[in-house]
Amino acid sequence: MKRVAVLTVDEMRQAEQLAMDAGVSSLDLMERAGAAVAQVILARWPAQPVLVMCGPGNNGGDGLVVARHLLRAHWPVRVALLGPPDDLPPEALLQWQAWQDLCFAHGQELELTPLSPQALGSATLVVDAVFGLGLNRPMSGLALATLQAVAAARVPVVAVDVPSGVQGDTGLDGEGGALSCKLTVTFGQRKPAHLLLPGRFLCGEVVVADIGLPRDALAQIEPTVFENTPGLWMPLWPRASVDTHKYRRGHALVYGGAVMTGAARLAARACARMGAGLTTVAVPRSAFAIYATALTSVMVQPLQGDDSEALAQSLGHVLEDARLSAVLLGPGAAAGLAGAVPSLVARALASGRAVVLDADALSAYAHAPDALFTAIRSRPRPVVISPHEGEFARLFPHALDVSQGRIERARAAARDSGAVVLLKGADTVVAAPDGRVSINANAPPELATAGTGDVLAGMVLGLLAQGMDAFAAASAAVWLHGAAATAFGPGLVSDDLPEQLPAVLKALLKP
Repeated sequence: MKRVAVLTVDEMRQAEQLAMDAGVSSLDLMERAGAAVAQVILARWPAQPVLVMCGPGNNGGDGLVVARHLLRAHWPVRVALLGPPDDLPPEALLQWQAWQDLCFAHGQELELTPLSPQALGSATLVVDAVFGLGLNRPMSGLALATLQAVAAARVPVVAVDVPSGVQGDTGLDGEGGALSCKLTVTFGQRKPAHLLLPGRFLCGEVVVADIGLPRDALAQIEPTVFENTPGLWMPLWPRASVDTHKYRRGHALVYGGAVMTGAARLAARACARMGAGLTTVAVPRSAFAIYATALTSVMVQPLQGDDSEALAQSLGHVLEDARLSAVLLGPGAAAGLAGAVPSLVARALASGRAVVLDADALSAYAHAPDALFTAIRSRPRPVVISPHEGEFARLFPHALDVSQGRIERARAAARDSGAVVLLKGADTVVAAPDGRVSINANAPPELATAGTGDVLAGMVLGLLAQGMDAFAAASAAVWLHGAAATAFGPGLVSDDLPEQLPAVLKALLKP
């Protein structure tokens, strides 16, 4: 298994420049790109009337190559062009001239069809080569009106690189005008828009075509964004040896609140299922019986006192156990005793253990996030924070501009906080303070149910307790979370996720 790099728009341009430096002309790259799209179309559809919509840039040039290949395969092809041909860049203008020559050679009358809502005509398949990766502003005018007309016609659409209107680095659709495509063909590597929402949904099936970029291009570019697949983190997976024992596999501690006890129990169960050798839940004495009755393989440690300071002091004594390797605070922590949470977090961060902060542990710092970040940055051991969008907005108000995209927002948050940031959602992004980012794309809608976030926090804890790198642990937990939910399917509740993990792990870790 290899890690799968995701190239930003700028990095893709660098890769193309490396190809040109190696002797491949930009015209050759355009020819290869258009031919690859045509090959995919020919493999999936029978000959039928097709409209190739071409924009005023090199994406339009790719589209003209597609049109030429389909015409050679005896498809009825029409080209609709946005703007006059003379405004095309040099390589795309050459492709327009080649298209003209081929039409004449086939005895086909060449019509200069302007891109407009009327251009669709009788076409039953559309190729979208209007803007591709190059657009970083909202669409308007004829382009937007034409795409809306195509959408209303409900014909299948094939996008070149990305659906026009979707921003390559963010996956955002500025004016909501991008087409929902049946298929997208991109080149070299996936781009963020193929994984981030709504771009991922708008792209449909994504095919990555080889256009002959240099084999060492990725090594020279050194991308920092990756698709969250096992190849990214399996090399760092904490495999147990035959001579190990439970403490060598990690001792994890979860703080459990006295009222919402289910959250901590879910997290602890998930932690144990992820392979931690010993998992303990530390709870207020008043809730001891609830936890002790519900948990068997998980230890329950009663804390002394019922007020904030006494609980924090008692937790501090528990954290003095040198065998503890990682701590989770947050799930159900504030219910009944919200004032204790900052003191508990401070004790955990001061303990020198790897720490996961989720839910209430993050909300407790909504009005003083800098105090939390200062405490995180001052410690040598890793911290993972796992906010959903609401918690993220409260902690990182400077990163509220959604137009920046989830990658840059999460990356800025990780840099400012010093923590690995797990920004939850249907397209979860994990960002490390050093700039590495993973984008997850395997989460099914069944995960949108209460308690699944608590399970995820416990999964991260279980891997941190075993000494796994924090960025790798967070990314692995997110992928396995999605895989477990997919394996279970409809009817999933959060309790099902930990019990699904053994089968998913067995399949993943088989020799």
